[in-house]
Amino acid sequence: MIKVNNDIGLRISQGDIYKNVEYIENFKEEGDEIKFSKIIFPYVVILTQDCDLAQDCIFRNDDSKSDDKIILSVLVAPLYNVDHFFQGAHLSELGKKMMEVKQKKKGKLTTDAKNIFQNNNPRYHYLEFDETVDIVPSIIDFKQYFSLNTDYLYEIRSANFVCNISSLYREDISHRFASFLARIGLP
Repeated sequence: MIKVNNDIGLRISQGDIYKNVEYIENFKEEGDEIKFSKIIFPYVVILTQDCDLAQDCIFRNDDSKSDDKIILSVLVAPLYNVDHFFQGAHLSELGKKMMEVKQKKKGKLTTDAKNIFQNNNPRYHYLEFDETVDIVPSIIDFKQYFSLNTDYLYEIRSANFVCNISSLYREDISHRFASFLARIGLP
């Protein structure tokens, strides 16, 4: 069970969870019109380092300083319903069939499922929230991350903020994400 803080705080922070986040999937120009498609993710977690987000907030609110520390976009990762994830259906609304992960075999957790639940698979991070947060157990897939415009996050913040993962747990997520990105694929 991860610990969270339900206080919205003064700024965007690493470990913040937002709901109903719009992501522009693509756009194209057709004559005089610009058509775009968007994906609405039920939940995302902020992955960008907290020290960078703190500096961004300070520099956004001080006109006398340069814009050197302003962050144009913030890295986030979707939270996927754990049941949908194991069925390989967590991206089904986008027409994607993901790999199914067998959860049980002969009444016992499979090795793959156990590794995911214990955060021993480097690609995935399992999250289970306490009763103060209305989010089902979830999975972060470190291959599925994207950036969101920082101004957009500030615009939706008051209506879409859910909670903030406490520092110990968000640092674990951050280290695991960085480690996954830094991996070297060997032949």
